[in-house]
Amino acid sequence: MNATFSILAAAPAAEGNVVERIQETFHIHWGPFIAQCISVLIVAFLLKKFAFGPIQAMLEQRRSRIAEGEEKLKRIEKQLAESEATTAAAIAKANDDAQRLIAEARDSAAALSESKAQEATAQAQQILVKAEAAAKAERDQIAAELKREFGRLVTATTAQVTGKVLDENDKSRINQEALAKVEG
Repeated sequence: MNATFSILAAAPAAEGNVVERIQETFHIHWGPFIAQCISVLIVAFLLKKFAFGPIQAMLEQRRSRIAEGEEKLKRIEKQLAESEATTAAAIAKANDDAQRLIAEARDSAAALSESKAQEATAQAQQILVKAEAAAKAERDQIAAELKREFGRLVTATTAQVTGKVLDENDKSRINQEALAKVEG
């Protein structure tokens, strides 16, 4: 290595001589050197064409797939957020509808209850009216029976007191007189 520095140091003194001295020091032969340069260039070209090119293409495809995946992820997140918002809105609407239906059912039940209460009151009043009419009819019937019985007793008592057999006209007249005195 020391020889290399000495050659380079002596270069300004003898320029034409430097190239020859480098060739001799490093044992450079132009034929094999050019062949090796061509071989390196061919190998570099082949590696670039068949090794690095496909690897770079594959890496580029992966980058594009990753970018597409990230875009899809962003779209999915956006759709998910929209879906959650839509779901929340639908739930809120369903809750509002449910509250409205509950209120309507409550109002309807109150109206129905009021209607049934009015019907029950009307039926109770009808039952009372019918019961009063039945009681009055029964009282009238009992009063009529009492009058007949009273008339029969008065007639029987009169027949026994007088000792006479009464005919229908006498019985009728005595009954009417006795009833007139009782009613009056």
